[in-house]
Amino acid sequence: MTDRKHDDDGLEGFFSAARAYPPEPSEALLARVLADAEAARPAPVPVRGPGLLSRIGDLLGGWQGLGGLATATVAGLWIGYAELADPDQLTGGLVGASDVVDLLPQAELFALAMEMEE
Repeated sequence: MTDRKHDDDGLEGFFSAARAYPPEPSEALLARVLADAEAARPAPVPVRGPGLLSRIGDLLGGWQGLGGLATATVAGLWIGYAELADPDQLTGGLVGASDVVDLLPQAELFALAMEMEE
């Protein structure tokens, strides 16, 4: 290979002439490009709002509220299905206690005394 010195000044005239008159596409070419782009564009998809179940879930407090309701429902079904023979099993005998505590032992006498004054 021989080492030649390139003359870039000779090409500069061609480059400046090309810069002076830039190529512009014809109107027909632009119309075809736009028509192809329009044909390739996908059809718009309609946007739907939230469904009925989603709106009801939002009204009840979202997932936290629905979780609490589901837990209470399952617990109620279990208690109803289990049919406890003796309710004292659940409360430990505190609810069905037969001992009565009178917190105001003199209340009847006080009420009787108030009636006599009238």
